[in-house]
Amino acid sequence: MTMNQNQLEALIREVITEVLGSPAKNDSAVPAGDVWKTGPGSTDGAREERDDIPDDQLVDITSPEVRQRILIANPMDVEMMDRMRQMTNARIGAGRSGPRLNTVTMLTLRANHATARDSVFSEVDPALLEEMNLFSVQTRCTDKNNYLTRPDLGRRLNEEGRRIIDQKCKKHVQAQIYVSDGLSSKAVEANVRDILPAIMNGLESFGISTGTPFFVKFGRVGVMDEISEIVDAEVTCVLLGERPGLSTAESMSAYLVYRATIGNPESVRTVVSNIHRDGINSVEAGAYVAEIIRIMLEKKASGVDLSL
Repeated sequence: MTMNQNQLEALIREVITEVLGSPAKNDSAVPAGDVWKTGPGSTDGAREERDDIPDDQLVDITSPEVRQRILIANPMDVEMMDRMRQMTNARIGAGRSGPRLNTVTMLTLRANHATARDSVFSEVDPALLEEMNLFSVQTRCTDKNNYLTRPDLGRRLNEEGRRIIDQKCKKHVQAQIYVSDGLSSKAVEANVRDILPAIMNGLESFGISTGTPFFVKFGRVGVMDEISEIVDAEVTCVLLGERPGLSTAESMSAYLVYRATIGNPESVRTVVSNIHRDGINSVEAGAYVAEIIRIMLEKKASGVDLSL
């Protein structure tokens, strides 16, 4: 039998309601429009049969509310598990069905994995770069597949990129800041609006001269060494999208190096990682990066040679 669109949507709603409704085991607040209803102080979630839930009110299986539900049957210490969940994004209280994960846990893992893949293969919105006044250059990678399979090409600019940076960027500066997609375009889109101005404002308050910010497409960390040579910067800093995980696809890192040159060992780099809404706040990270740059200039060192 062939189902029409309405029948298919009704079946999907029924499956989502069945999967997400029955295993709830904690007393956390349920968002409006949810398919659960949970009594005060109870760990038993009762499913509410509803056929009139609009599409825009269906539960997002990747939402924090869903991920934080305790799925262990009859937990001995719910308050202890709640305290643990406040300390980490890891899946606490995932439970099991026989030797396997609960269905809701498995579906959430697959949804998070899909989000991570999307972040790797998507590209930063050109409108964002225009909004942030960032001109774009590219490494020697020709496309995303080339970028993923040839890390070495992501560590060097193409000839046009070198020429554009040489023409548009200020030279002989104390600090050169730029942005790169890395392995997560979502990280750039989620953080750059806050972290880049925070860094630039912090450096200005310290009286540190800065270069012209820009964006590098298909960039690896090592391309900062070539950029440092082109603009003759004392400190070079890249704000880079990190490899997405199953907890977040929005994590950014700031890599910094003093007097970088092509062929530098990785030990000369200093990094501030886990910059995202559930990690280090973007604005706070920006202020911290500006402070690190100030210390680098003062001590003329970075990486393992730098004591913070």
